[in-house]
Formats: sequence, C-alpha cells, structure tokens
Amino acid sequence: MINDSQIPEYSHTQKAPLCLLLYTLAFIFLLLGFFVQDAPPIRWMFPPIGLLMCVLAAAFHHLSVVDQGEELAIRFGPIPLFLKIVAYNEIISVETGRTLLLDGWGIHMSIRGGWVWNLWGQDCVVVHLKKGTLRIGTDEAENLAGFLKGKQNHD
Repeated sequence: MINDSQIPEYSHTQKAPLCLLLYTLAFIFLLLGFFVQDAPPIRWMFPPIGLLMCVLAAAFHHLSVVDQGEELAIRFGPIPLFLKIVAYNEIISVETGRTLLLDGWGIHMSIRGGWVWNLWGQDCVVVHLKKGTLRIGTDEAENLAGFLKGKQNHD
C-alpha cells in the first residue's frame, strides 16, 4: 500500500520518435547480416550491431523525471540502462533554457559545459549544482523548473 509520503510530487515521462530511428537502424543491420553473403569477413558484425541497436532503441524509448523525496531521478527506459540521481540539497539554482542544436539528444557533455540528458527537442531545465551543471531535456520545462525551485527553497 502506498502512503502519501511515497507519492511523488513531480513525475513526467516524455516520449519521442528517436527510438524509431534506432529501431530502423537495427532492422537495416539485421537485414545486412542476412543478405550480405559474399562479404564473410564483415558479415558476422551486422547481426550483433543490429541487436545492440535494438537494445539502445528500447533504452531511449522515453525519458522519465520523478521526485523521490530527497532527490530527483532522471532515467531513460523502458530498459533501465541509464539513470541519474540529483539530490535536492546539491542544487544551487534552476532556470529554463534551450539546448543547442549541437547538443543533440542522449547523454553527453555539452559544448557549454556540464551534462545534457535529452530525448527530443531543445527545451530544457538548466540545473546548476554544487559540482557542475545539468541540462534536463523536457517538453514541460516550466513545470519542472517550478518544482525544482520549490525544492531548492525548502532545503
């Protein structure tokens, strides 16, 4: 049974078509492994690459941002390969922003410094932490920023 203290104050899952690109690439690599019969040295590489692309597609199907009491969990899924936990007491400031086109999608360092966790689009919440900066891509930047500002003021 869930009590009120276990219900997250903030929970949002963003879905995006990025996984469709990855599923398409996986399908192409699997087909290449089946149809490229006259190139034995490289033929064996295509099926494992295709399977890896399938796993990555499922890992980047959506991006969930969920309050967990004293911290914020950011995870891609449904295959939970990538998870980031941000303690609210580590947050210095929060603002809405936009990622650069060069920032792209996925998990990586930004050319402006700090980490980017983004699934789709350019809207984000810029979280300045005691140790670094984190840009969280979201399709509801105002709501997430407002929630984090409220958590920052209470800690």
